[in-house]
Amino acid sequence: MRKLLTSKWFIVLMAVLLILTAIILGALPGSPLNKVLKPVGGVANPVQRFIKTSGDKASDFWAAISDGIAIRNENEELRAEIAELQYQLTQNEEAGIRYEELRDAFHIRDTFSNYDIFGASVLSREADEWFSIIRIGLGNTDGIYLESGDSYAVVDVRMNLIGRVIEINEDDSKVLPLLHEGFVASGKVNAVNGASVVVQGDAALKQDGLCLVTGIDENTVLEPGTEIVTSGDGGLFPQGIPIGVIETVDYTNPMNITATLRPYADIGDLNDVFVMVPYSVIEEQQDNIEAGLPPVESEADYDEEETVE
Repeated sequence: MRKLLTSKWFIVLMAVLLILTAIILGALPGSPLNKVLKPVGGVANPVQRFIKTSGDKASDFWAAISDGIAIRNENEELRAEIAELQYQLTQNEEAGIRYEELRDAFHIRDTFSNYDIFGASVLSREADEWFSIIRIGLGNTDGIYLESGDSYAVVDVRMNLIGRVIEINEDDSKVLPLLHEGFVASGKVNAVNGASVVVQGDAALKQDGLCLVTGIDENTVLEPGTEIVTSGDGGLFPQGIPIGVIETVDYTNPMNITATLRPYADIGDLNDVFVMVPYSVIEEQQDNIEAGLPPVESEADYDEEETVE
C-alpha cells in the first residue's frame, strides 16, 4: 500500500484528478474556487470551455436521439390513426350503400303490400354465376320456411327479378337464377292488358346472358326494348316484378314465335337480395308453430299422406 502511495504514476493521476475537479467546480457560478483559480485562469479556462462544450454536445446528441424516438412514435401513432380513419370511411361508405338498399327494400314492401320482405346477403357465386344455384344467408333461424312444392320470388334492391328460392336450410337458402335452364316464369308486356308470354332459361342463350321468351301469340307485336314483367299467373310470382327487355324477335315460324330477353338484374354486382314471402303463408306457419306443429310439412309428410290414401 505504501509503495502504491509513493508511486509516481499514482501521484500524477491524483494530481490530474484534483486539477480537473478544481476546474469543474470553478466553472460553477459563484464557486469560491474562482478566486483561487484566477491566477491559473489562462490555463483552466480553455479546459473548462472544452469540458463544457463536450458536455453540451453530448447533451444535444442525447436530446436529438430522444426527439427522434419521440417523432418516430408519433409517426407510428399518426399512421395508425390514418388507417383507422380510412377504415371508418370505408365502413361509412358501405353503411351508406346498405342504407340505400334498405330504403329500396321499404319501397318493395310498399309496392307489394301483401308480402313480407326478407333481406339476405349473397354467400357464394361460382364462376358460372348466372347459371348455378346461388346460396344466400337466410334460413329457418331467421323465421323463414319453405313447404315442399312451394317457392318464393327473389329480387334485387331495384326490385328486378333474380330468381326463386328452391330450398331453405337452417342458416342459408338456395336460389335458382332466371338464366338457369330449370327456371320458368309467367310474364307479360308491361302495358295495360299486355300480352302474356313465358320467360325461361335456355342452355344456348345463357352463355350470352339471355333468356328465352315463348308462348307468344301470333297477334302479339314485340319489339326490341319492350319491357316484360311478371304476370302473377300461377301464384308463384306476384304481378309486376320487372324481368327485363326484349332483345330480338323471331317470326320465322308463325306457330312458334320466340324472342330473347335481357334481364335487368346484374348478378355480377349482386351483394344483397330480397325474398318475398306472402303474409298469408307467414301467418299459417306461425299458427302451426303456436299449435306445437312444424311450421311446414316436409316431403316425408306428403309421402305418408299419399300412402294412406
